[in-house]
Amino acid sequence: MIDSIINCKNIKEADVIVLSAGYGQSFTYRGGAENGPSEIVKCLHGNLEFFDRFTMNEPIQFLKIYHHELKNINNVSSEEMVKQISDFNLKYKDKFIIMLGGSHSVSNGAFSYFEKYKDPTNITILQIDAHPDLRENTFDFKDTSDKFDHACVMRRACEMSFQTVQVGIRTYSIYERKFIVKNNLKIFEWGKKKIPSINEIIKSIKTKDVYLTLDVDGLDPSHTPATGTPVPGGLEWTYTQRLLRKLILSKNLIGADIVEVSPFKHDVLTQYAAANLCYNIMSYKIMKDKKMLTFFE
Repeated sequence: MIDSIINCKNIKEADVIVLSAGYGQSFTYRGGAENGPSEIVKCLHGNLEFFDRFTMNEPIQFLKIYHHELKNINNVSSEEMVKQISDFNLKYKDKFIIMLGGSHSVSNGAFSYFEKYKDPTNITILQIDAHPDLRENTFDFKDTSDKFDHACVMRRACEMSFQTVQVGIRTYSIYERKFIVKNNLKIFEWGKKKIPSINEIIKSIKTKDVYLTLDVDGLDPSHTPATGTPVPGGLEWTYTQRLLRKLILSKNLIGADIVEVSPFKHDVLTQYAAANLCYNIMSYKIMKDKKMLTFFE
């Protein structure tokens, strides 16, 4: 009997590696993101229903999922954090890795791997987020700055020549606005115009290969309140799920992360939602690759 979504004990046999990267040194308002991965993993251990009502089966029966934690990563420099995550991706380049943050800074590690060992011009980073994270540095609101700060992560991605599509954006600095206009970035803002159709978002992705980075503050705080800088007016839950299903059906998902879960002491909603999204992403991805994903009800 399977009692956990984390059901594989041998990393070499795994279809998916859930990588916990509890790095929380970079935050703006509310800290605690270093505790996000462990709380999400708790939800994956027997606290979710295994049956998926959209594919009408139990994906866990067909998937081998291994969990690995990067221990003590919150005690190293940002440069070392990026290196450890990049090196891990290289070591297990034949696996699908979904990373659990930690602050959005951890995405730098995955981007660094793909920039070094793939062609970033042929990869689109689809970002779900309230913030574009396009600052050059953070001197406008912090006394010190780190090029791998969570507020700069997509700026670094652009410098690496990735294509980007940003969804759910609803707050940004004047410096970020100037960068968006200058570089003609594809931004789907929320609350300014009508909500875009999912097909419109998918059509804006011009590459076959896609990396998904999902900051939980991209969703409306009614769904994911426990995050560093919650911004009202984000993506609704069913819209988010539909977008992810369409993305995985339409494109080749090469990696993913879910970041910025900063758990509350007496509320599990955010980590539970993140765990659901994690299970959905890896289930649909692997089932599609195994040609077992034939329809969504």
